[in-house]
This record gives sequence, C-alpha cells and structure tokens, in this order.
Amino acid sequence: MPISALPTTASLADRARAALDRCRVAAPQEPAGAGGAARSPITGRELFALGHESAADVEQAVTEAREAFAAWRDTPAPVRGQLVHRLGELLREHKADLAELVTIEAGKIRSEALGEVQEMIDVCDLAVGMSRQLYGRTMPSERPGHRLMETWHPLGVVGVITAFNFPVAVWSWNTCVALVCGNTVVWKPSELTPLTALACHGLLMRAAQEVGAPARGLHRVVLGGREIGRALADDPRVALLSATGSTAMGREVAPRVAARMGRYLLELGGNNAAVVAPSADLDLVVRGSVFSAAGTAGQRCTTLRRLIVHEDVAEEVTRRIVDAYKQLRDRVGDPFAESTLVGPLVGERGYAAMRSALERAAAEGGQVLVGGSRVLEEEAADAYYVEPAVVRMPGQTAVVREETFAPILYVMPYRTLEEAVELHNGVPQGLSSSIFTQDQSEAERFLSAAGSDCGIVNVNIGTSGAEIGGAFGGEKDTGGGRESGSDSWKAYMRRATNTVNYGGELPLAQGVSFL
Repeated sequence: MPISALPTTASLADRARAALDRCRVAAPQEPAGAGGAARSPITGRELFALGHESAADVEQAVTEAREAFAAWRDTPAPVRGQLVHRLGELLREHKADLAELVTIEAGKIRSEALGEVQEMIDVCDLAVGMSRQLYGRTMPSERPGHRLMETWHPLGVVGVITAFNFPVAVWSWNTCVALVCGNTVVWKPSELTPLTALACHGLLMRAAQEVGAPARGLHRVVLGGREIGRALADDPRVALLSATGSTAMGREVAPRVAARMGRYLLELGGNNAAVVAPSADLDLVVRGSVFSAAGTAGQRCTTLRRLIVHEDVAEEVTRRIVDAYKQLRDRVGDPFAESTLVGPLVGERGYAAMRSALERAAAEGGQVLVGGSRVLEEEAADAYYVEPAVVRMPGQTAVVREETFAPILYVMPYRTLEEAVELHNGVPQGLSSSIFTQDQSEAERFLSAAGSDCGIVNVNIGTSGAEIGGAFGGEKDTGGGRESGSDSWKAYMRRATNTVNYGGELPLAQGVSFL
C-alpha cells in the first residue's frame, strides 16, 4: 500500500477538530507536547496536547455529582427518560461525527465505528423504555391486613471506567441506564480515547440544557490515568463503580471498592471459543469465525480466540479459514478506506503481546498457518498494522489459556462433545461462546448447565456482535457483571422491601406472640 493511502497526522488532527466542532465541543488547539495528549493508532502519533486531571478533580466531580443527585433522584423516571431520548436524537444527528472520532482514536474501520454509534442510539431507545418499566413486585403477606412489596430506588453517584476498544458504546450502556434510574455519573474514559469522551459529554450536556435537566453535576468526564480510576474506586460517595477493561484491572478495582463496602460491576477479559460440530454448516462457520476473530483487529472482549473443531471436519475448516485469512492480507490498512477490513492495533503493546504469544505458541507445539506479520511499517513506522494469524495447536496449552488482545485464532481438534466442552470451559475467562451444529441435541447440551460456562452462549453465530436487548457480561475472570439489556437496570438501583399494615391489628410474622 503506498504511503499516500494513509492519512497524515495533521489531516487526522484537522478531521478530529472538525468533528468536535460539529458536535459543538471545543477542540484543543495546542500542538502535541508533554503530558496528556490525543493520538491516533492510524499513524501512531499524537494529534495535539490534552491536559490530564488529578485525583483532586475527581473529588470535585463526585462532590458536584452528589449534590445534583439530590434533585435528580426526585425527578420522575419518565421525565428522566426524556433526557436520554433527546440524547438519542443528538446521536442520530451526529452519528457520522462520532464515528469519525472513533475511527481516529480507536482505529476501527468505518462500518464498525458507525455500528458502535448506532449501538449507542439503540441503547438510548432501550433506556427510554426502561424509564417506564422500573418494576417492583407485590407479594402475598402471611399476615392479614398487610401488604408486602418491593420498590427500587436510585443508588447515587455511578462511576464509569471504559476501555479504548468500545470508547462510546460501553459508556452509553452504563450512562443511559444509570440516568433513567435516577443516578448521576462520573466518567473516566480510556487515556487513548479522550476526544470521543469529550464529544459524548458535550452532546449529553446539550440534551440536558434543552430538556431542562440539571447540567451541573449530572455528568462529568475526568481525563487522566490510573490515579483517576483509583480515586473513583476509593471514594465512598461513589455508590457503584462500573469498570470495563482487563482482568488485571478488575483485580485491582474490586478489592478497593469492596474494602469500603461499595458496589462494583466488572466487564473484564474474554478468551472466547466456538465449537464446530461434524454437522455444522461450514459456510456459516467461516463467515462467523473470520469476523469474530479478525474484526476490530482482534481487539474486542468478545473476539473469537479459540476454534475447537471436530476431527472429522478439522482439516476442511482449517483450510477454509486459512484461505479466508489470505484474502485479508490486502484488506489491512487505513480504516477510513472502504476496502479495509482490518485497521491498526491500538499501539505497540498490542503488537508486542501478539509477537510474544506467537513465539510461545510455536514453542508449545503450535504452527502458524497464516498471518502474524507486521505490515505498512515503512508507511507508518509508529503505527502497528498486522496480518491476522491462524495457529494450529495440538491442544489447549498455556498460551491458549491466556487472552492476547490481538488477532490470533488458535485451532484445536476434539473427538467428543464432552471433550469439546471441557476444552471450551478450561480457561479462566467466561465471556462469550458459540457452537456451530445442525444437531438440536448438541445445541441444547451446549446451552444447558452442563455446557458452556460463559455469560453469552450462541448457536450458529460467532462470539461477537451481541445485541443490546440481552444483558451483556460474563463469568469467572470476566467479572460477573451484566450491562445494557434485560433487567440489568437493577445493578444501578437499590431494592427496598416494604410492609404496609392497613388493618387495625398488629400480628407478628411466623406466629410470634409478644406482649
């Protein structure tokens, strides 16, 4: 690919400023320098300086959020929903602008960036519906003249920590639901994606102003590094901390929040697998696996990393997957180009992890069948574009059990479904899973309690691309959190059990007699 095919850093900076301007958000004007900065993985270089904040700024942000909560919690939930409804309208209006920023900062190809913003719009619609369905229950009381029921109330300040790979969608999962539930939000975005955060905050503040919601303290972005996350984790006024990132990050966050008896919601690593049965539709296998494994350059928490294939079809599946990956070689590059299917890794750490994993896989008996090489190094020396790799493994070795946030797909054989399930579940992570089969019995067994141990279990589709209507999250080292759809709103509220005595007597429960 000629160097002219990649945008220049200066042009990316101009495009970022223009997108922010269209969102009516002030863009940084200083040249790139020391300290915080916006950068793009497309060229691997800084776009312009962007100041970081401190733990003291977190203190102020939480103080303002706590003050705003006192009024926001008493606002009727359907009225709170009007704010999120207006946000959804603004997101529709600025869908292309936000997608532009997602591509610039996260390196996603255009269609994936647009899809992520569409997910935000869909979440707004979902949350608006939730604002009229925050249901409690009424249960029969054993005591005459009494009513027993449950009610749900806002928690308070919700802290949100997001990762670079879904810089806006995961924020919307948390923020839209938290707001309709009556909470206020303090957001620490990834250090790698500050501009998308500023744009989202700006649009939300516009929506608040237009519908008459309190602007001060309702939502705040705090830019910075690990110290910001630690401050949110340690502040007892943060009622819930929702954190998305690596398992290592979750292991640091959870005990800090637990030490102060706070609540946390964790969406952590995934080491996702698909089982391919002898009866599988191999066309579906190839299409579903290639997107799940190579999409977003392997940088999704739901990326397919392990393909567990029955020995009867292993050779054919492997050959077809390798052939498909060979076609990807010429589709790696500028994520703004229509022909591109695989954009850059977010940075050098991701590339180093990929190279290390491939070397370890070879040492553990693996064979790289295709991919793994860095490309466009001459055109963009500071950026990291790679060919997605397929590696045949003799079994589930140590490196296979680890999550490498890069496009590596390990292919392993199995003989029986029981063996496949054992391989599938034999990793610390438990986010997303899939089985390709035309055998109803096999599908049901994989969906059962004795099958996949993941939070997401699919049949005849890949591991990525979850819809917002279902609760998203996983088990084991994935953290156990659930966000977005179903009844995940309950994580952002507290439950109260209420007993109302409308009779003239005072009977005690369980037949207890006193006085």
